[in-house]
Amino acid sequence: MPETFDLSQFRQPEQKINPLILNRWSPRALSGEAISDEELSALFEAAKWAPSCFNNQPWRFIYVKNGTEHWEKLFSLLAEKNKLWTAKAAVLALVISKQTFDYNGLPSKTSSFDAGAAWENLALEAATRGLVAHGMAGFDYDRAKADLKIPDDYKIEAMIAIGRPGRKEDLSEELQAAEFPSDRKKQVQIAAEGEFKF
Repeated sequence: MPETFDLSQFRQPEQKINPLILNRWSPRALSGEAISDEELSALFEAAKWAPSCFNNQPWRFIYVKNGTEHWEKLFSLLAEKNKLWTAKAAVLALVISKQTFDYNGLPSKTSSFDAGAAWENLALEAATRGLVAHGMAGFDYDRAKADLKIPDDYKIEAMIAIGRPGRKEDLSEELQAAEFPSDRKKQVQIAAEGEFKF
């Protein structure tokens, strides 16, 4: 059985917020079970509705399902430490963003920001469905660009492991030690009125 946590042991918000936001976290323990095409489609549907500058919707997701001919395309890009736990992911998805506007071809300064909003929508939708969505930077960005034939006007942002929660005990001892919901900085460390005060 996947481990459940009393989040109050790990997270104390300074203000009352939507529990969905507070309860979302990024475990590494995955079960190895598949997720349905409908579940996966729902995650991308949630991502689709993120806000973006000029409604450009610059985010793109290249995904592979575990056990298919495409799996190695993304799995082989991962750092060895990430391969240890993502081997039990149902899906890997590469997040990329188009760096230019569709309507005029000029550079978009907010494409990464907008893609981040889409990723957050996906992560929150996954959480509501009891799924894991864990973002990663530990992979070969240059190889991804070349191997997947990603055009120059697209930026690789991150990779996501998606799946059903698994047992903490199935992780290595090192990963087990880090398998808990993390806390966050205090508001005064991230928000200041009037000028830079950090």
